[in-house]
Amino acid sequence: MAEVKYDLLVIGSGPSGESAAMNAAKEGRRVAVIDMREEVGGNCTHQGTIPSKALRHAVHQVMQFNRNPMFRHIATQHWLSYSQVRETAQRVIEKQVAMRARFYSRNDVDLYFGVASFVDPNTLKVDRGDEHDDLLSAPEIVIATGSRPWRPPEVDFSHPRIFDSDTILDSNETPRHLVIYGAGVIGSEYASIFNGLGCKVDLINPGARLLAFMDDEISDGLSYHLRGHGVLVRHNETFASVEGFDDYVILTLESGKKIKADAFMWANGRTGNTDKLNIGAAGLTANGRGQLEVDDHYRTSVNHIFAVGDVIGWPSLASAAYDQGRSASGVLLDNNTYRHVNDVPTGIYTIPEISSVGKTERELTEAKVPYEVGKAYFKDTARAQITGEDVGVLKLLFHRDSLELLGIHCFGDQAAEILHIGQAIMAQKNGGNTIRYFLEHTFNYPTMAEAYRVAALNGLNRVF
Repeated sequence: MAEVKYDLLVIGSGPSGESAAMNAAKEGRRVAVIDMREEVGGNCTHQGTIPSKALRHAVHQVMQFNRNPMFRHIATQHWLSYSQVRETAQRVIEKQVAMRARFYSRNDVDLYFGVASFVDPNTLKVDRGDEHDDLLSAPEIVIATGSRPWRPPEVDFSHPRIFDSDTILDSNETPRHLVIYGAGVIGSEYASIFNGLGCKVDLINPGARLLAFMDDEISDGLSYHLRGHGVLVRHNETFASVEGFDDYVILTLESGKKIKADAFMWANGRTGNTDKLNIGAAGLTANGRGQLEVDDHYRTSVNHIFAVGDVIGWPSLASAAYDQGRSASGVLLDNNTYRHVNDVPTGIYTIPEISSVGKTERELTEAKVPYEVGKAYFKDTARAQITGEDVGVLKLLFHRDSLELLGIHCFGDQAAEILHIGQAIMAQKNGGNTIRYFLEHTFNYPTMAEAYRVAALNGLNRVF
C-alpha cells in the first residue's frame, strides 16, 4: 500500500472540517479530507442541523397556512405527512452537498471516502470497504469527526418504532402519538416539529425546566407555548425502560408512570465520534463521552493533532464549529486567522425560535451586577401583526449605570436573525456598547428590528 503525503489531513467534512481544510488550501497547503460517507457535508448536512431545520421550516409553513383565516377562502386546513415534509429536507441536503463539493474542487482539496483510523501519530489508514485501502500521512492532522446520539445499551434501537435523532430522519410514518425522552435542544425542536404536524407529543424532561441553560423567562415562554399547543411536558422524570410492540411502544419511568404511544424517540445526550479512529495509536484518549480534550488553540495532548467541532463537546453548534475549524488551521498556518471562539450566540429552532447571547438574569443576579431589563413584545409590533407571527418577546439586559448591553434574549419568529443586530452592538468598544444606540439610530418601519428601539425605551423608563 503506497503512502500519500500531504501538508494537512482533516478527518470529517462537516462545518469544522470544511473550514479547516479551506483555510489551509487557500494558503497553498496540500490538503486531504476524509469522510466516512460517500458525500461531503458531515453530520451537519446529512443528519443534524440542515435536515432538522428544513423540516422545521416546512412544518412552520403548514402551520402558517392552517391558522391564517385568509386561506379559508382557498381550502380547509390541511396536514402534511412526515414523509412529505422530509422531501423538502432532502432537496436542501442535495443542494448543500453539491455546493460544498464545489468548494473542495475549486480549492484542489483531495477527498477520500471511507473510515479513517490512526496507524501512528502522523499516519491514517482509510478503509473504503474494499481491498484498496489508502494510507495517508501529514505533519499535522485535524480531527473533526463530530458526534452522534448516545444510545443506552438497554434501548432496542433496531425496533421500527424506537428512534434517535438520526434514525427519526429515515422514518416514513407520521405517528399519532410520539413520546420524546430528553427535553434539551434536540428534544424541544422535534417536539415542535411533530406537534406542528398534528401529532400528540409527550416531552419527558429529566430536569426541572426546559433548556435550563437559557434565560428563565425565555425557557418559561417556550414551555408555556408548547403546552398551549397540546404538548404534554413532564419534568423531573427519569427513564427506566422502553418496550416496543407491533403497533405501539410503552415507556416506563422511574416514578412508576407508563406511557403508551405509537413511537418513541431518545433525545438525551450525544457522544463524540472517536470510537473508530484507533486514537490510542496516536497517543490520544477520549473521555467517557467519546470527546477529546483540547487547549485554547484546539491542540490535543499530541502537539500536532488538533480537534474541533462536536468531538470536543461544548458548544456543539454548527456556527461555532465553522469558527473552530478555521481557528485551528489558523494556529498551524500562523496566518492570523485564529481567534478564541467565545460568547457564542445560541439559536434554537423550536416553533417559535429562541436565540440568546451574553448573560442571563440569573447569572447577573448571582454576580451582583446592577442591571435593568428592557422588553418589546412582538404582539405590539406592526411587523409581527402584519405577518401574524405575534408570539414572542425581545429582552435586553443592560447595566443600570453605564447602560452597557449585557445580554440579549429573544423568543419568537426570526429570533435567530434578530439577535445579531444586538450582538453587533455588544461587540463595540470604547463606549460604543450601550442601549442608547437603539434610540440614536432610525430603524426601518415596520420591521422586527424596530423591537430594539421599543425594548431600549422600555428599559430606560425603568432607570431612575
